[in-house]
Amino acid sequence: MAHLLPLRVFLSSQTQETPSKPLKLSKRSNNYKTSISTAKKGLLSPSHKMHKLNLEVSPHRAVSAVRLMRIEFGGAFADLLNEKGKGSGDNEMGYVERTLGFRTRDLDDRDLRLVTDIVGGTIRWRRYLDHLIGSLCHDENMFRSMEPLLLQILRIGFYEIVKLNMPPYAVVDENVKLAKVALRPGAGNMVNGILRKLVLVKENNSLPLPKLEGDSRAQARALATLYSHPVWMVRRWTKYLGQEEAIQLMMWNNSDPSFSLRANTANGITRDDLVMQLNSLKVPHEISLHLDDFVRVKIGLQNVIRAGLLKGLCSVQDESAGLVVSVVDPQPGEDIIDCCAAPGGKTLYMASRLRGKGKVHAIDINKGRLRILKETAKLQKVDGVVDTIHADLRTLAENSPMKSGKVLLDAPCSGLGVLSKRADLRWNRRLEDMEQLKNLQDELLDAAST
Repeated sequence: MAHLLPLRVFLSSQTQETPSKPLKLSKRSNNYKTSISTAKKGLLSPSHKMHKLNLEVSPHRAVSAVRLMRIEFGGAFADLLNEKGKGSGDNEMGYVERTLGFRTRDLDDRDLRLVTDIVGGTIRWRRYLDHLIGSLCHDENMFRSMEPLLLQILRIGFYEIVKLNMPPYAVVDENVKLAKVALRPGAGNMVNGILRKLVLVKENNSLPLPKLEGDSRAQARALATLYSHPVWMVRRWTKYLGQEEAIQLMMWNNSDPSFSLRANTANGITRDDLVMQLNSLKVPHEISLHLDDFVRVKIGLQNVIRAGLLKGLCSVQDESAGLVVSVVDPQPGEDIIDCCAAPGGKTLYMASRLRGKGKVHAIDINKGRLRILKETAKLQKVDGVVDTIHADLRTLAENSPMKSGKVLLDAPCSGLGVLSKRADLRWNRRLEDMEQLKNLQDELLDAAST
């Protein structure tokens, strides 16, 4: 059987038009066949109503697998919040139907929490999980040639067993079902064999992990696997911080993030009002230690979204962004320039503190993100004091200089300080980006100073 598996992978790929379109489906089991003409189209079009229901497949695993595919190959974020309200359970199940050809039962609150946990955790620990998967495959070529969807299903299973400590045989059973229905019986057999190997080595405390030994390069590679970060980041942090602090930083990046909500005072909402809403939704929270309008939330954001609280009552905003605004200290009647404004969190917070008097001039090079800022300003009832300007700050400062007593520049940055919240960012940054960003920041600072 082991020798036939690569052949199965090869044969299934023949149903695809081209290997460069990874979401196209392989041959499925007889219960979930689609027509040849539909299969050749790859992803099913949104208007194609299939409504094939499979009540045996775990809904959160099906959604997680498809979302991981969308993240890896473009078109989605790891965090449902970044989808601007598009991350509803029905919307996610629609992607499952169009990608895999069937629906499962609808996602409940627990399923949505699991999707968030599994997707974020699987991306965060991707290098670590891939090392384990590759080590437990019978040869390296099997891992390197594995179909993308099959690899995502294995990553989910490994994450659930190793990091979430879910009941192992339930994890094996559920992921085998998903592989069989979404791909074919042979894929289910492969998932079964590899996950059972994982269960055995985990029970024996013998996970095949690299040892921290050798020269600095070897140790950086080992740390990169153990804590699931790119090698260049590990080497950079070890150089500047030392190995112990670099490890602490990576552990922080791999921890579950917390979020903050800002009460929209421009809409007449106080923090006490927001706390009452969170209590009614049974969402655990803490009061910010630093800012009067902010509340910290660890879990339950999906409940906040579905209850409609983000439609004008409050915003998801980091306290660090709020602290920047507190330094600017906007006062009613002032004109303030926000030089790189989109997506607009600080712009909107500054606008709310103007109490309807004054102006925040929001400059950004991205027209689409400025449009979102403008729409959100209306929702939060601060559009009367927000003026959006679509421009490159460097050109604007040279050709049409503006004057203001307060100028805020939040220059584009590496984002390496928010890796706990931006799970996928670590895999999208390169060492070369650091120098390019530094040069851009210098140019923007020079422009802002005018």
